[in-house]
Amino acid sequence: MCEAIKVMIVDDHDMVRKGLKAYLDIEETMTVVGEADSGNRAVAMAGEVYPDVILMDLIMENGDGITATKEILQSYPDCKIIILTSFYDDEQVFPALEAGATSYLLKTTSSEDIVEAIHKATMQDAVIDDKVASKMVNRMRHTQHQHDELTERELEVLKLVGKGRTNADIADELFIGIKTVKTHVSNVLHKLEVQDRTQAAVYAHEHDLV
Repeated sequence: MCEAIKVMIVDDHDMVRKGLKAYLDIEETMTVVGEADSGNRAVAMAGEVYPDVILMDLIMENGDGITATKEILQSYPDCKIIILTSFYDDEQVFPALEAGATSYLLKTTSSEDIVEAIHKATMQDAVIDDKVASKMVNRMRHTQHQHDELTERELEVLKLVGKGRTNADIADELFIGIKTVKTHVSNVLHKLEVQDRTQAAVYAHEHDLV
């Protein structure tokens, strides 16, 4: 039989800790090796019980979960930390994941899914709540460059606009008709959310496309 997964529970609510412990204690594949009611206590306890996985709350007195996550992983990089919280605002989600948390779950998650997330964490697999995953997708979309949305041909047209080429010049260089060039330019302006060719040319230079 495989060695039981050592789990530590970090939450400033006694009833939450007791509830999680009671459920995890009936799991033969894992054992609760410690409970902490603050981030500071969690950092100290990690060096005493050496957990494989930590269920970490975020908003606590005497040390928040994000800071505790950073500090624990600096000393014990093999430890896996699963955020288990009621909060999924941007100011909690992204700093927690950037701090190195493996997974991000909400306290509405079922006990069965928490157990599954613990097992997956030991296998390097992340589990992200759907609401949090949606935020991550939206953030990725906003951090992409707008010209990433252009087709290959539209990007060619943008580069030529950036070089000061007229529609006729672009048509000759790309061997396409003037009307086609106008359509591409219109699409470029729309996708870049700029008003005219001049702004498109500025965009091209600012993003080192010419």
